Order: sequence, then structure tokens, then C-alpha cells
Amino acid sequence: MAIIVVALGGNALQPKGEASATAQKAVACETAVKLAAIVSQGHQLIIVHGNGPQVGNILLAQHAIDSKEIPALPLDTCVAMTQGSIGYWLQQALNNEFQKNNLNKQAVSITTQMVVNKDDPKFLSPDKPIGPFYNSKDEAINAADGQGYTFHEDSGRGWRRVVPSPAPVTIVETNAIKALINAGIIPIVAGGGGIPVIKQADNSLQGIEAVIDKDSSAALIAELLGADQFIILTTVSTVMLGFGTPQETALNRVSSDDITRYIDDGQFGAGSMLPKVKAAQQFVKHSGNNAMIGELNEIEAIIAEHAGTIITP
Repeated sequence: MAIIVVALGGNALQPKGEASATAQKAVACETAVKLAAIVSQGHQLIIVHGNGPQVGNILLAQHAIDSKEIPALPLDTCVAMTQGSIGYWLQQALNNEFQKNNLNKQAVSITTQMVVNKDDPKFLSPDKPIGPFYNSKDEAINAADGQGYTFHEDSGRGWRRVVPSPAPVTIVETNAIKALINAGIIPIVAGGGGIPVIKQADNSLQGIEAVIDKDSSAALIAELLGADQFIILTTVSTVMLGFGTPQETALNRVSSDDITRYIDDGQFGAGSMLPKVKAAQQFVKHSGNNAMIGELNEIEAIIAEHAGTIITP
């Protein structure tokens, strides 16, 4: 049995911008079929999911209703809301799939807090894209309706709001997650990278407005739990060099040192592939095990290291 941490992208759960609960639950069901097949092989999964589009949409809704009677909720609370909704869809879909296949397994979603450093420099330079894509900067600013948001162009896909994205330091619920794994339960944890919290002088916790990169959090979880494999599932089959150019080349098996060189060469988009390869490299360096990046539909082949991009020590 292998312990495998799987990171699912938030965009992958919201295909073609279809933001309705019905559409996203349908994708969760399709995802569950693939993940349940891995569980049926005897592997222990830990599932982390993104929330970029979803938390952005919640923030837009909060702004739309903001008033004295119904004040808008802060960003950390909105992250918690996405943990609840996406976690609910995934755990229900997985448990239905387990029942259908007579697997004596259960999935459960945990509201997960991630401690960050209150002095992290990322609070001064927002760069994490959330919410919907806009065709132009003017369209994005108009949609902001006077809010002091920052927008960046996102890897040729359009303009999106960006927010602070501090590095994850540690997981508050680590012991609870370990207990679930020891019981053979499939935990869904650190949704959206985890709810960002800071430690006070008396060691109490307080939420802070930010969104943590889910791949960085998933890599940290994989390290802390001693995972055998760390898999980032995205919408492309492999990591590419020269992405979108005539010189585009797939990376099938690559060393951590070569990834460093490619990062230094600026080969990966800051809002798309760069955080994924950095998170995969982080796990590889700290654990000595391989990390993989690829498509959900090929997850069985990825685990067998016959598909996707495999990053080695």
C-alpha cells in the first residue's frame, strides 16, 4: 500500500467556467470514479483541492450583498466556505462510489487551518489569482465596482483578481489527519490551500485575509504525512517547455536539478505551472520520493509512472 497525496485543481472542478452547484457536483462525481479506482487497489489517498474560481465567485457575491444588514464576510471565512462546499461534493461522490463498488471505505472532509507567517512578504505583493477570468483589464476593473482590487494577466487566459498568498508553515489539524489515515479513512484536507491563520502572542489562532497556494500546502502535507508519492492533477497531460510555442516539448521524466534550471530560465507561467513545479520539487527535495504532474484521466498510469511528468530527486 502506498500513501499518496493528490492535489486537485479548483479550475478542474469548474469546467469552462460552469459555476453552478449542479455542474461542479457532476465533475466531483467524475473525479470520484477515478480516485475510487485507486483506493480499490489498496492505496491510502489524502486529497487536497483548489478553490481559485470558487472563492473568487463567493467574494463577488459577498460584495454584491454587502450592507449594514448583511455585511460581507472576510476572505479567510470565504475560504472556509469553499472547504465546506467542495469538500461536501467530493466526500459525497467518493462515498457513493465506494458503496457502488462494495468498498469498505469512507471519505471525510476536514475544515483545515494552515498557519502562515504574519510578516510573510507576500502580504505586500499580491500575486495569487482567484475568481473569474476577464477579457481585458478594463473589464476587470469595471467588475470590481470601485473596490481597490489588484488584477494581473493570467498566463494568456485573461485578467483575474490577485490576493496575498503567504507560504504555509504548518497544519493545525495534523494529528487529526494522521488519526483518520491510521483508521483507513480517506481525508479531504486543506481545501483551497487551507484557511490562513496566524499565531497570536498567547499562541491562539486568528484568521487573516489571504489564499494559500493549494499545491504548496499539499506538498507540505505530503512531507508531514510521509507520503510515498505526491501527485498534482491539472488540465494538461505533462509539464511543457516552451509552452504555446512551436518549440513546445513535453517533460516526461526530469530531475529536480533540471527543474531548477528550467525555473531559472523562466519556462513556467507564474499563474499556472510555476507553483506546481515548485511544490513538486519541494516534496522531492525534502522526502527523496518522486512527485508527478498530469491529468486526472491518467491517474492510474501516473501512479505507475507511465504517464505525466515525473520529477525525481
